[in-house]
Amino acid sequence: MMKLSLMAAAMMLAVASTAYSQSATQQMSPGANMVGMPGCHFGERIDGTTADQAAKHAQAAGYSAVTGLKKSCDNNWHGQAMLNGAPVNVMITPDGRVVQEGS
Repeated sequence: MMKLSLMAAAMMLAVASTAYSQSATQQMSPGANMVGMPGCHFGERIDGTTADQAAKHAQAAGYSAVTGLKKSCDNNWHGQAMLNGAPVNVMITPDGRVVQEGS
């Protein structure tokens, strides 16, 4: 009986941790609380900016071929683009400012 109870508890824990890891990696909707997202802090919220808007800001700043945009907890978009024929990493802020990242 004890072995069965331990086995059942282990299986419930495995299922619960799988469900948590799946929900923690799903994309959050605008305005959603970011608690539980890897790297995010209590109270951080995703704003309503979209990847399409971020790409348009980068293109307006002279970048082309904007790809791989991912939003961070601070609402900045990070991705890759081309500038003067060279690949660069970019960050686009919610207000549309484009910053080249790295070297």
